[in-house]
Amino acid sequence: MDVDAQVDVDLVQAARGGEVAAVGLLLERHGAGMRAVAVSLLGPGADVEDVLQDAALIALRRVAEVRDPEAVGAWLRMVVRNCCRALLRQRRALGSVGEWVPVPDDAADPERWLERNAMRDWVWEAVERLSPTLRLPLVLRHFSEGVTSYDDIARACGVPVGTVRSRLSQARARLCEELAGIASAAHGDASGLADASRRQAGETLAAAEQGRFEAFVAERWTVDVDLYVGAQRLGGRELLVRGMEGDLADGVRQRPVNIVASRSLAVWEMDLISPADDPQHCPTAVAWVLALDGAGRVQRVRLHHAQPLPAERLQAVG
Repeated sequence: MDVDAQVDVDLVQAARGGEVAAVGLLLERHGAGMRAVAVSLLGPGADVEDVLQDAALIALRRVAEVRDPEAVGAWLRMVVRNCCRALLRQRRALGSVGEWVPVPDDAADPERWLERNAMRDWVWEAVERLSPTLRLPLVLRHFSEGVTSYDDIARACGVPVGTVRSRLSQARARLCEELAGIASAAHGDASGLADASRRQAGETLAAAEQGRFEAFVAERWTVDVDLYVGAQRLGGRELLVRGMEGDLADGVRQRPVNIVASRSLAVWEMDLISPADDPQHCPTAVAWVLALDGAGRVQRVRLHHAQPLPAERLQAVG
């Protein structure tokens, strides 16, 4: 094994042990090749920087999955290549979400996918240290499944697309700084938070179908919980209850498909199932973006539907 290959092997082993600096050194060593791949597929421009930042975060999350540490440079270039292809597919699909994770296993069910790609606790701790305005677009971009395009994030947050790009750039830079500062500290159980939030989502839907949604919200959520669609505040607890009960009366059901959670933020992505006699009644999916207080209680709900709701339905959203 030559010297360069041995350096890569040593850095991969260190990164697997949780040394963030080792991932940074790997990215520095192979940065020129990664950039060359991005430019060859996308041409020069801002998209290249976005793809490289996405690839860096994927490397942080998945470096332990590198089967051949000597070939980590080729793996990093593959990550960039797949990110570029996802972006190009996204353009062709007019804003539909592309797969940004490299070499997904199509046979894997969502639960296995989530477990295989769960971030290390120290990365979630770094995400938690971001300001709310930076944390939300970063979590949607990198951890949701249906709210990942710039247009969707902009609509969910109620800000222009340019603001989303700017905040993501700031969030990624800040995340790297935080990771470097906390890599050796002990942190909470990120997968445990996701499991707890997954249970809460199921309990919330069960309570609604049993006619106990109002009591459940009163018990588990803050008194002054707010409901938003994008930047528009629609109302509080009363509207939430009315919207949910109205949807259930119409025969609409929801099914959790992806749950992401930290101490202060949760994203519940749901399939929306229209009644059999009215299959076009509602959009196909909705994401509940939940801001949590210090006790883990929901204090703000942002709803992001797969297709924007018409103005006449905003007051009856559920």
